[in-house]
Parts: sequence; structure tokens; C-alpha cells
Amino acid sequence: MAIWRKLRGEFVDIVEWTDDSQDTLVYRFQRYGNEIKFGAQLVVREGQNAAFVNQGKLADVFEPGRHILETRNLPILSTLQGWKHGFSSPFKAEVYFVSTRRFTDLKWGTKNPLMLRDQDFGLVRLRAFGTYAIRVHDTAILLRELVGTDGRYTTKEITDQLRNVIVSRFADLLGESNIPALDLVSNYDELGSFMTGKVKPEFNAYGLDLTKLLVENISLPEDVEAALDKRTSMAAVGDLSAFTQFQAATAMEDAANNPGTAGGAVGLGMGMIMGGQMGQAASKPPEAPAPPPLPPSVQFFVAANGQQTGPFGMDTLAAHVQQGRITRDTLVWQAGMAQWTRAGDVDAFATLFGATPPPLPPPVP
Repeated sequence: MAIWRKLRGEFVDIVEWTDDSQDTLVYRFQRYGNEIKFGAQLVVREGQNAAFVNQGKLADVFEPGRHILETRNLPILSTLQGWKHGFSSPFKAEVYFVSTRRFTDLKWGTKNPLMLRDQDFGLVRLRAFGTYAIRVHDTAILLRELVGTDGRYTTKEITDQLRNVIVSRFADLLGESNIPALDLVSNYDELGSFMTGKVKPEFNAYGLDLTKLLVENISLPEDVEAALDKRTSMAAVGDLSAFTQFQAATAMEDAANNPGTAGGAVGLGMGMIMGGQMGQAASKPPEAPAPPPLPPSVQFFVAANGQQTGPFGMDTLAAHVQQGRITRDTLVWQAGMAQWTRAGDVDAFATLFGATPPPLPPPVP
């Protein structure tokens, strides 16, 4: 037994972690007494980091690859430990493996509906949900802010907090955007991209990076959606009266094919109702034709002292003719005329000038 213990003491340790889970962010390497031999091999796979913690303080972080744990590879840890006894004795340190791969399909959603003011529906309550993806951004911050001394830290331990951050910022964004509820579906990509940039700094504070956030659905309450479905159905039917008559005609046809059934009686009743409606329509007196629209009023622009005035209606023009402000030589124009024309040459002014006596002839000497 003493020889076996001696041989075991000469073995070189291999420190590694093969992750077969889908939600583990950090795993603490299990080693009795946290003793790791000098010269042990540390294997860090792609998608991992290995962090050495000595007496509660982060000593070194190793990237993917195979590392020999000796003085030249552990400059910080060797200073902390002192590496007594010629660097040949085991040293004690905690090794945390951190998964740096991307964790996808994490869910977020509103626990309670968001109360908003909408330009189409007034006050509405909206629910929203989607997915997001994260990865470890800074191992040291993650260990300090979240993991602590936890031997196995999973995404389930942080997703509630991350979801609360997303929902809070999303509610603020939705309230400030003033996008109508019926237009939100055309803005899912824009909302997701804006939310990714807005929430990313808060995730970085936990040592995490928000790589993608998707808005999958924003929905109205069920009773409002049911009302919208009915409105859509009515629009699809079109003319409700014509649809009712068609349904009645179909019932009458079914009744004719099945005269002895209860359906025949129902169809006969529908036919009587339809017949009554048609009779009422036939007995209604014809409606009087609507009068034609009034003719548009005639208006002219008038040139006075080199300036354009008007437009004036015929009543105003007649008054100006009576007062001598408009003579036969005054230039006038209205829409449709090619150019300004003497009032005496315009047919509309003929009656106005006809009612005005001509100027008196000069006195005879």
C-alpha cells in the first residue's frame, strides 16, 4: 500500500472539464482539498476559459489550449503561493471553468400586460415575448458579480434578472415610440435591434454580452382580438343584406329538397321571411329623384390701377359697373380665358353694361 501511494503521488494531474450540459455557465473543478500538483496539465477546450482563484482572489485566466502548471505559466499564482519547497509540492487553488460559447433561445416576456395609449384603440393592454442569446464577456466580472463560490452556475440562476431588465427597457421603449398597435408587427426587427443596443451595457455589467434579442410577438388582449376577428369577418362578407338573402335562398332550396324534415320547416320559415322582405321592398314607393347640383358661381378678376383684384361675383361686378369702377375698357379675366380681355368684349358683362346708360354726349355749342 505504501508503494501504491508513492506511485500515485508521482502521477501528473490533468485538470479539464467536458461539459455535457446545455445551461452551465461556470463549473468549479472538483479536487480533494483543492490540491493541484506542480507540473499538472490544464486542458481548456474551445468555448471555455479556466480561472484560477487563490484565497478568494482571481490569480490567472487561461485561454483554450493545453497548459503546464508551473512557475513560468503561473506568474501571479507563483507570487501568491511563494512556491516553497523547490516548486515540487502541490499547491492549493480553485479552478473555475467558464463556458464562453453562445447560449441561445433564452426566453423573455411580460408577466403582466403593458398599459399604453394607442391612436386607434385608445387605452390598450399589450403583451410581448421573444428570445435572446448571451455569452460570457468578462470572466473576472462574471465570477465577482454573479458566481461567487457557487460550484455550478447555470443560466437558470440569472435569466429571471435578465428578463426583468429586458421587459423594463422594452416597456419604456414601446411607450416612447408611439407606434400604433396595428403597425407594431412591421417594426419587430427595428425594435429588436434597438433593444439589443439599449440593454447590452447592463448585461456587460454582469460580465455577459447580449448578442441578439428578437421580438417574436406583441399581442392585444383576447377579447380585443376576438372583436377584431369579427370585424374582419364582416369585411369579408361585404354586403350584409345580400349575404342574408343568399343564406335564405340556400335554406329554401334545402327545404324544397327535404320537405318532410324539420330543416324543411326552418327553410320554409326563412323563405317566408325573405318573401316578406321582398314584398316590403316592392311596396315601397319610388324615391323622388334628387335635384341636380347648383351651377358654379361666375367670378372674374379685375385689373384696377395696374393691380389684380378679385375674384368678384356677378352681384359685386354689377355694383362696380353702376359705380363706374368698371368700364367697357377695364381688363377682366376668369379661369378658362387665354388672356386678359376688355370687359366690353366679354359676353357675361353685356347685360351689366346694357343696364347702364351710355355717357352723355358733349353739349352742342
